[in-house]
Amino acid sequence: MELFNYVVKDSKGNDVKLNKYKGKVLLIVNTATGCGFTPQYEGLEKLYQKYKDQGFEILDFPCNQFGNQAPGTDKEINEFCTLKYNTTFDRFKKINVNGPDEDPLYTYLKKEKQGFLTKDIKWNFTKFLVDRLGYVRYRSRPTVTPEKLEEKIEKLL
Repeated sequence: MELFNYVVKDSKGNDVKLNKYKGKVLLIVNTATGCGFTPQYEGLEKLYQKYKDQGFEILDFPCNQFGNQAPGTDKEINEFCTLKYNTTFDRFKKINVNGPDEDPLYTYLKKEKQGFLTKDIKWNFTKFLVDRLGYVRYRSRPTVTPEKLEEKIEKLL
């Protein structure tokens, strides 16, 4: 699948080939540390702990495009998430998810699953659920909590 051809940067700037996630169910999320939805990190970590041994991964892409709600450096964002929410899932370099500088991964995700009335990401904590073969199966709005995705995740696992 095309998804596995992408290369992204981890929070330290190193290349990560997404083909390392082949055969896993993925939840790809654009996040922010100063957003009203930031407490969803807790639910994301609970999902990750519950399903990681069954082949589930969360890919966290911080984004500062919405209300300047992720203003810190990649290191500061990582420290915040680790210390405040005890997150252990993979976090990547801060990216843009819309516009001329959007990350190519997000161009692909939005092409595969358009949002309500628009393909653009509307806000932080938009989530894409990807099956083991790399097909984008579901896109949720930021208001959909991680807990509400559990049944969909279980079906893909």
